Amino acid sequence: MSLRLPRPLAATALAALMFGAIAPAPAQTDKPARDVRYVIVHTPGPAWIVGKSFFEQAGLQAHVEHYRQLLAQGKLVLGGPFLDGAAGGMMVPAPGLSQKELDDFAQADPAVRSGLLKAEVRPWLIGMKG
Repeated sequence: MSLRLPRPLAATALAALMFGAIAPAPAQTDKPARDVRYVIVHTPGPAWIVGKSFFEQAGLQAHVEHYRQLLAQGKLVLGGPFLDGAAGGMMVPAPGLSQKELDDFAQADPAVRSGLLKAEVRPWLIGMKG
């Protein structure tokens, strides 16, 4: 079954398409831009003392000072501990930092090197933004 337009309508539609009055539909392969960042998730390491709060753990201050460097360079947007019993925390870097750069920085953290914390760099899609 074919669609037949009356000749004047077909000529008008063809002219409009040729001269840009009607834009063709975008190709289905076009992908929308995505805001992906690599976040650093911390969890308690083998040296973590169960029963002590995050703020009572030996070596925490060195961890905070390490991340203040990233903050001072304008490369950290948000960061802090989880306040539930599972402990740990998360750092949200500024856009544009590579996974390798963040992984190198996270592994150089004195709290990670001492075993107080474990660090994992994960890709995170920002799906909602205010």
